[in-house]
Formats: sequence, structure tokens, C-alpha cells
Amino acid sequence: MIELPEAAVVAQQIDETLQGKRISRAVAGASPHKFAWYSGDPAAYNERLAGKTIGAASYAGCHIEFMADDMRLSISAPIRYHPEGARRPAKHQLLLEFDDGTAITSSAQMWGAFMCFPQGEPTGLVDWEQAQARPSPLTDAFDCGYFGTLFAEATPQVSAKAFLATEQRIPGLGNGVLQDILWTAGIHPRRKMSNLAEASVEGLYAAVREVLAAMVAQGGRDTEKDLFGEPGGYRTILSRYTVGTPCPSCGAILEKASYLGGSIYFCAGCQPL
Repeated sequence: MIELPEAAVVAQQIDETLQGKRISRAVAGASPHKFAWYSGDPAAYNERLAGKTIGAASYAGCHIEFMADDMRLSISAPIRYHPEGARRPAKHQLLLEFDDGTAITSSAQMWGAFMCFPQGEPTGLVDWEQAQARPSPLTDAFDCGYFGTLFAEATPQVSAKAFLATEQRIPGLGNGVLQDILWTAGIHPRRKMSNLAEASVEGLYAAVREVLAAMVAQGGRDTEKDLFGEPGGYRTILSRYTVGTPCPSCGAILEKASYLGGSIYFCAGCQPL
């Protein structure tokens, strides 16, 4: 899957690059993947999409969405653009070729949805439905009052990581982007939400808004790639690139540990447990 910053960035790039292109051929499911989901039979995607013209794009949580006339595509995996004559990957879960010789491909990373359905028809994906129903942290609707309702729903002993990145409380916010959010807020990923003072909860809300906005404004994170295969301009503070280096704030060595089925990165100096 991808996360919210990259979904927002790639959706904008699709708007600027693909609108008006006519699909000449669609191929779905060419490379079988245990955790790739489609709407209906992937073999029917060419019949649904060939001859259709790409329209406006948007994002919802981790889903990149765009229209092809009366059909809607919703993809929660990286998408790559291929200029005319450029080499395309041998394996992919979705390929769209256009009349002008260009193309896009999308491939699952761990898992991904590659949905194609008529406008107005539900996908059946719970996370997609939740992403549509809940406000994005990049909008004014995601205010402090709304954030408070999410906190009230959380169980008392849930950790900061679990609060931010599970149960689709904030669609599109996953284990990747939460690292810098928690560092900015000065909260350890294992810290229990019930132990946070009101000021810390307010700081966490501010960090969610500020960090995600910065990631999008700078074209995504340097750990991920955009529509054209280029890394984002946002330099991650906590990631695989920075573990073992000094914290830019206090100088303590940035650490990595396993927690809740994934990796966490933190600064013991800035994020005391």
C-alpha cells in the first residue's frame, strides 16, 4: 500500500499528466499476487476501459482515484508513468496503455487494491468506504474537535503508534509517516495514549497536520517515489535512511525496534518512554 502523502502527490501528477489520454489497452492480474484485490474479474478490465478517456484524479486515504469516462479507478499501490518507447516492468498488477504510446503500471507492495468499477457503484472495500467518509488531515474539517473524537474512541491502553496507524482512524496514515509525526510531537511510539497530558494530545494533533502537509508540499517522502519514479523532496527525520545517526534536535542516536508487526524509529532523548 501507499500512504496519504504519496497518494495526494501522485493524484495531482495524474491530473497534470494523464487527463485527456485515451486508453488503448488495459491489463489486470498479469502477475498473480496473493494480496492484490480487484473489483470483479481482472480479465474484464480491458473491456471496461479500452477506448475510455482519463479524467480528473483525487485521493482518499491511501487510494489514488481517477475517472475514465464512466468508470472509476481506485488504486492503493505505487503507480509509475512510462513515456513512449520506455521500458516497462515485466511484472505488474495493472497496466494501462494510451493511444500516444505512453503507459502507466501499478504493482503491489505487500498488498494493494486495483479497483475498476462504474461511477457510483460501491467497491466493497471497508478501508475505501472509511476513507471516503472521514475527513483528510489536509482539510479544515480535520480540526481539533474532530481529532478529540478519535481519541475518545480509542481504548485506554492503546499505544501512540496503534492510535495513529490502526483501525483506519486516520485513513492513509500508516507506519511510515507516523515516525516523523511522533518525533515532532515528542511522543514515543509505545507510549500509552491514556498517559498523555492534554497538552501532549494537542501537540500530537498539530504534528499530524503540520508533518503531513509538509510531506505533500515537498512532493512526498525521500523514502518513496512519485509517478515518475523520483523520490520525494521531504527529508525524513526517522526512517531506514537515518537510523544510527544523531538526532537533529538533541544529538542522541536514532534507534530502530520491532513493535506491533513492524519497525518503529525513535529518539530516546526527544521521545522518552
